[in-house]
Amino acid sequence: MAAASHPVELGAPWGPTGPEPPPTRFHRVHGANIRVDPSGTQATRVESFAHGVCFSRDPLAPGQVFLVEIEEKELGWCGHLRLGLTALDPASLASVPEFSLPDLVSLGHTWVFAITRHHNRVPREGQSEAEAAAPSRPPALLVKPYLCIEQFRIPRDRLVGRSRPGLYSHLLDQLYELNVLPPTARRSRLGVLFCPRPDGTADMHIIINGEDMGPSARGLPAAQPLYAVVDVFASTKSVRLVQLEYGLPSLQTLCRLVIQRSVVHRLAIEGLHLPRGLKDFCKYE
Repeated sequence: MAAASHPVELGAPWGPTGPEPPPTRFHRVHGANIRVDPSGTQATRVESFAHGVCFSRDPLAPGQVFLVEIEEKELGWCGHLRLGLTALDPASLASVPEFSLPDLVSLGHTWVFAITRHHNRVPREGQSEAEAAAPSRPPALLVKPYLCIEQFRIPRDRLVGRSRPGLYSHLLDQLYELNVLPPTARRSRLGVLFCPRPDGTADMHIIINGEDMGPSARGLPAAQPLYAVVDVFASTKSVRLVQLEYGLPSLQTLCRLVIQRSVVHRLAIEGLHLPRGLKDFCKYE
């Protein structure tokens, strides 16, 4: 059943007008080479380079981000993750196509793109291609805690990939924050969402490490249930879902942010007199 559509003010991302979306999970229907973990939050392609198409378990709510982090890469293949939306109910498919592009798209009512940084911005009416290709992210010093996409405001904190704590993680984290690494690098975070428009259609947006890549497709049927599509293709071997908080942040998240802002870099958290579980939460989330 389609999620209820409620307009969301920029000043109140999911406020009293509508409930916060449920946690995202992968659908039980997926490509033949995919294995989903028991929690439904990690999808891994166990062989070959194809048959890696996955779907969201539930239709997305307007403004809800289906966010994945690239957990594992596999050398020897040409091509990367593909991401998008479909109005097809995964449970209704006779079989899951081998590829999202072109196989799933050719079934209709599906919008999927190979992840690159600049190819998928659709110019608005009266806008040149050069203007559409301009980056939407402000300089690092001006970055705000929320990413605003049309009528929605999304917490930026978890949209950006983070390296595993190590010798050079303080440098790598800055590269993720500036979004200068390849968009399909290991630990990059990629998301897809749709934004309804007054004419009853919707725009699809793709987010790469906290940067809105602009509308990738227009004219999607906003009144129909729209499922996320993730094709764990070729050099992308495994992805995990990252959950976002759309309303007021939890006490756990607020504590983490206070701790992280009190140290030069998250590696310094190891020297604090804190419980091991809290240290790991602050370093890895």
